[in-house]
Amino acid sequence: MTAVRTLTVAETDGEARLDRWLKKRFAEITQGQVEKLCRTGQIRVDGARVKASTRVAPGMTVRVPPLPKAAPATLPRPEAGINEADARMIQAAVLWKDEHIIALNKPPGLPSQGGSGQGTRHVDGLAPALTFGYKDRPKLVHRLDKDTSGVLLLARTDRIARALSEAFRSRTTRKIYWAAVAGVPSPRMGTIRFGLVKAPGHGKGGEGEKMMAVHPGKVDATEGAKRATTDYAVLDALGSRAAWVALVPVTGRTHQLRAHMAEIGHPIVGDGKYGGSGQENLGDGWGAQLGGEISRKLHLHARAISFDHPITGKRITLTAPLPDHMKRTWKTVGWAEADVPADPFAEQS
Repeated sequence: MTAVRTLTVAETDGEARLDRWLKKRFAEITQGQVEKLCRTGQIRVDGARVKASTRVAPGMTVRVPPLPKAAPATLPRPEAGINEADARMIQAAVLWKDEHIIALNKPPGLPSQGGSGQGTRHVDGLAPALTFGYKDRPKLVHRLDKDTSGVLLLARTDRIARALSEAFRSRTTRKIYWAAVAGVPSPRMGTIRFGLVKAPGHGKGGEGEKMMAVHPGKVDATEGAKRATTDYAVLDALGSRAAWVALVPVTGRTHQLRAHMAEIGHPIVGDGKYGGSGQENLGDGWGAQLGGEISRKLHLHARAISFDHPITGKRITLTAPLPDHMKRTWKTVGWAEADVPADPFAEQS
């Protein structure tokens, strides 16, 4: 419990419903609690009794009584088909949230959406465990490959989902990935512009499909090919054996980063699909396995995302810690997260 507080609505808050204004400051408070505290006169605006729907404006004072401790995250009902362990796992992956958006640090190995044989064990299927007191389940607005970890956004309403989807389409959202790659790209900063076209998979449903790189000059003449652009920057290197790179997907094609890095001779470490799971990296920039103590898991992580909040208009930047297998690799080779800029491309602009 906290003491009674009197807060002033700031100019930057603008006009807003009282319940929404409160939830931005006290993430633990539920809608039901706001309504009860208003009904009993414990929350007041400029000394007067109010409803949850009362609008507040800059300069107004809000009396906030002692608030209950945050309740543990609610678990989904059994009929949602989610077991308790999976519910707690996906709740623990929450990186940041407000009343409009939830950001996860998606674990590697967890698909974004379901496929054959996946059941509900994917982010979309586990979304009922992320309602946190809201009626509607949050909705994916973009995806990460199953073995790619990092920042993944979900919208808590259809309106926010549409706004975020449009931001991705218009490229006002910026994503920075970190990867360990075989060999060291030269030059150490550049842009990859190979187009991509889907090659059919071998399974009955097209499983195992792979993206093939197409020379920029042949994209228009290649059926089904789409232009793709990736910026890259080398942040550190292990001799000529491997490099830590930052990647920005200017376009958002399937497997774009993996296919692009493989095409220039520097596949992402652990990428069996594009690097060849049986190949060793002998220092010439080919082969996705480094050997020794280095994990054979994919070393690709959505490190950061920046976007304009659809409601407040503020620029939000979220950063996700590395997954355990990449932390171990970084420690083994002596790379330190604190030694590199958050956005190495910003210095060039």
